[in-house]
Amino acid sequence: MGTSEVPPPRPTHAPPPPVAPSSSVAPPAPVASGVPPREGLVISKRLLWVHGAAYPLENIVRVYTFELTPRRGAAFARFLKRGGFTLLLLLLLMWIDDEQGGSSGYGSSSSSGSAGLIQFFLAVAACVLIYFFVEMASVAFAASHFVLAIETNGRSTALVTGERAYLNGLVYSIALAIDRPDAEFHASVTLLSITNYGNYHFGDSVNIYGGNGHTGVSK
Repeated sequence: MGTSEVPPPRPTHAPPPPVAPSSSVAPPAPVASGVPPREGLVISKRLLWVHGAAYPLENIVRVYTFELTPRRGAAFARFLKRGGFTLLLLLLLMWIDDEQGGSSGYGSSSSSGSAGLIQFFLAVAACVLIYFFVEMASVAFAASHFVLAIETNGRSTALVTGERAYLNGLVYSIALAIDRPDAEFHASVTLLSITNYGNYHFGDSVNIYGGNGHTGVSK
């Protein structure tokens, strides 16, 4: 008796495997870089942005607040030194003018020419004296500012101003962000509008008692 044979199953056609992209396919276009924040104080991706300037958090060595006060005494002493010299020159020119006018008169052309030259120097000396006084007054009557200072391990220092309690809180927030890689926050601060920082007391005050051979503090 013959045995019946079961026919083998018919093969099913599976879909072809996906074809890997060839190396000739162009890579995707790079993402356009973002615009740096221009206002306020922003911490994002380990960078501290202060009105458009970027400071890496790992380069920050100190964050603190202090009161930026004008050098009023130094400005007044500088005015007395420069203004006193200018005033002496002004008085000397006036004396020469009086001597020439009293001795030779103003009839001749040479005397009138020298008198005109002296008058010109008198006007210049008076303008210089007024300039020195205005410069001194701009420092003497300037306002103090409570500021937040951010120092780096180079020579860069960022200064912003605002309310005292608010800036003191920012010191704590920035200090925490330095040790937190995922820290991100935004704070509203005011940029200082000072044209000459040399007219202000800036930096640490050092009191030295006793000892000899001091050469000062190198900043």
